[in-house]
Amino acid sequence: MSFKVTFIGAGSIGFTRRLLRDLLTVDEFSDIEVAFTDINERNLEMVTKLCQRDIEANNLDIKIQATTDRRAALKDARYIFNVVRIGGLEAFEKDIEIPLKYGIDQCVGDTLCAGGIMYGQRGIPVILDFCKDIKDVSEPDALMLNYANPNAMITWAANKYGDVNTVGLCHGVQHGHEIIADALGFDKKEEVDIVCAGINHQTWYIQIQHEGEDLTDDLLEALENHPRYSKQEKVRIDMLKRFGFFSTESNGHLSEYVPWYRKRPEEIKEWISMDSWIHGETGGYLRECKENRDWFEKDFPRWMEEPPREYKDDKRSDEHGSYIVESLETGRIYRGHFNVVNDNAIANLPGDAVVEVPGYVDANGINIPQVGDLPLGCAAVCQSSIDVQRLAVEAAVKGDDSLLRQAFMMDPLTGAVCNPPEIWQLVDEMLVEEQEWLPQYEEEIKEAARRLEKEKLIPTDEEYRGAARKEVSTTENQGKSD
Repeated sequence: MSFKVTFIGAGSIGFTRRLLRDLLTVDEFSDIEVAFTDINERNLEMVTKLCQRDIEANNLDIKIQATTDRRAALKDARYIFNVVRIGGLEAFEKDIEIPLKYGIDQCVGDTLCAGGIMYGQRGIPVILDFCKDIKDVSEPDALMLNYANPNAMITWAANKYGDVNTVGLCHGVQHGHEIIADALGFDKKEEVDIVCAGINHQTWYIQIQHEGEDLTDDLLEALENHPRYSKQEKVRIDMLKRFGFFSTESNGHLSEYVPWYRKRPEEIKEWISMDSWIHGETGGYLRECKENRDWFEKDFPRWMEEPPREYKDDKRSDEHGSYIVESLETGRIYRGHFNVVNDNAIANLPGDAVVEVPGYVDANGINIPQVGDLPLGCAAVCQSSIDVQRLAVEAAVKGDDSLLRQAFMMDPLTGAVCNPPEIWQLVDEMLVEEQEWLPQYEEEIKEAARRLEKEKLIPTDEEYRGAARKEVSTTENQGKSD
């Protein structure tokens, strides 16, 4: 069995090495072709060396094709894993720090809110370039498996405007599943059957069962009485209490998608935990990414001296990507939750939106059943985010800064913190500061720069660091590797 798999953004060490191991754990895939491409030659070189060493240690005769020439990497590919971060950490830092001056305190900023919207503006035009290359040189009907954020926006644009069959993948459902099982007293998540439906990072566990017994209504008490989750997951518990269903995404993620938990600086610490970035720390994911980059660059020689990774079933992660490819190629059935164009899978959300729903995969393809209606309150929360996503996608594709400003206006947290004149100035500032990644806004950026230079500006707090900030650790100030 031979086919080609290409990783775009392969310099992302975490995803690339893990997903490759997952793929090559499948016995039938010992003969596949693998291509890595990235614009960062140094990262591409390091990741390729690590992964090639893993391959050889597992006695596989596969030579990674590593190239900065994207079309060469995509030529004849059947599957494309998209793991890019457009703009890198430099742009990501602007996504967090500029809104902070206006009081918008984000934990992650990669899916919704000011940061997620701008991430989409950078990413969507580039993704459409990927799609053009895929249509030109990859196998007909090649499948793109998108891990890049903002996942729903990217997947939406790739399907609607890129005309490439694209499925968005995320591990939020699996991680939340583990919390549910643990809170309810089970040793393994496989003991609990779940059904999720919603949109990426705002998917709801609408069914929780064990051996046919419905446990959905037991979860709130279990979480409230749990010694760890009661402290780490206050936002998710409060949403469960008020909407009746648990949300897939972490406390920190969820807190910035809705207008209620990060709108007043003095209240933010009441809703978050500082024991891990994922529970709500200001700029927590940015700090984590900076630290990981530091470890990667400084510790690469040590990693090359560590034992290679083993390609064994018990080492395989729960990321959906490899299982989808395995099912399509071998016919083995796999059930998961995938981000796809709705097309009435969730009846009370728009048909053209990207939703996260149950699906199963076999040799006939990726099959999505109809979920029906989401509970009304859950659907309302999703709908408000879908409205932002739609505006942001159309803005990115058309270079329309009016739609971009309207996306910011409609964003739940941005609207809870800022008034319209502040939002207009914020968008101006973000356009100007991120202009190197926003070619579709060339004329609009000139006008924004003129306003920022000539007009009287609304005062902002240039020194504000957020309500719950930690300093970035490095290999130097830690004195050891992590």
